[in-house]
Amino acid sequence: MRTTLDLSPLHRSAIGFDRIASLLDAAAMDSKPSYPPYNVELVEENRYRITMAVAGFNQEELEITSEQNTLVIAGKHAEKADRQYLYHGIAERNFERKFQLAEHVRVIDARLENGLLHVELARELPEAMKPRKIAINGGDLIEQEDAA
Repeated sequence: MRTTLDLSPLHRSAIGFDRIASLLDAAAMDSKPSYPPYNVELVEENRYRITMAVAGFNQEELEITSEQNTLVIAGKHAEKADRQYLYHGIAERNFERKFQLAEHVRVIDARLENGLLHVELARELPEAMKPRKIAINGGDLIEQEDAA
């Protein structure tokens, strides 16, 4: 069974997407457990939401940082007094989850409610990168240069 993706067709037809190809390679190799569970949803065009199940963590034990194109969500439980469990089935482990963000995606809001952490993201393209119409001028280019 094949466990890696063959991205050679992408390299032949796409120029400047080396970062995307390397991210796909890294995702295929990622074998970390998926704790805590999370969802990534498209809320509307250019708006996204990451929802992470963080039951047992309070607001002070969670940390969200965004640096360049990486979003890091970490949870670290405060030290608790020694307890004697008869059965310990609730996971109370610390975690750190990293998300690679596309260019121009930024965190706009984060809230914790009912054991779920919601992180709102938005892609905001600079004016220079937005699509624009190009006017098509008539006439011969050589005649226009002579007139100038």
